[in-house]
Amino acid sequence: MRDFENKRVNRFILCILALVMCVTMLSSCGTGGSIGDPADDPAQSSEAEISAVSEAEASSEDTPELESSEMSSITMKINGEEVKVNWEENESVKALLELAAEGPVTVETSLYGGFEQVGPIGTSLPSSDVSTKTKPGDIVLYTSDKIVVFFGSNSWSYTRLGHIEDKSEDELREMLSGSSAVITITNE
Repeated sequence: MRDFENKRVNRFILCILALVMCVTMLSSCGTGGSIGDPADDPAQSSEAEISAVSEAEASSEDTPELESSEMSSITMKINGEEVKVNWEENESVKALLELAAEGPVTVETSLYGGFEQVGPIGTSLPSSDVSTKTKPGDIVLYTSDKIVVFFGSNSWSYTRLGHIEDKSEDELREMLSGSSAVITITNE
């Protein structure tokens, strides 16, 4: 009889531990629709760690070499207005380039958090998310299938795609602070 009680107690303890693990995993997933809120990220990195990771990512030997002619063939428009983008040299941009070669990539975005526009690409791209502190003009990939364009700043895990070079923070805010925007990426 004692063995039976010990087994019941052990099963009860295992069930409690499993429940605690499930709750912990679910709480670390966030709210699903919420992106970019550092308060939801318990593993938020310090700025020094973010900078170190960004430098390591930039000097990675695994980064594919993209020809400058390939990079200059990518065009991005926001609400029909072309913007000059300094694109990253990584697998994500290479895949975006290939996708845009098949036809224009149109992303209908929505305002989120008062500092970014975010929208689905319609497919998943390769990603290598790292904790990143963004600034106005940054273009990133979120969860492998969404493009985010910033007119403010944020810290979160993203894959960098590029940075808008020819617009001031005020110009970006004017272009992107509405309830929605249309991003069009072409490869000509």
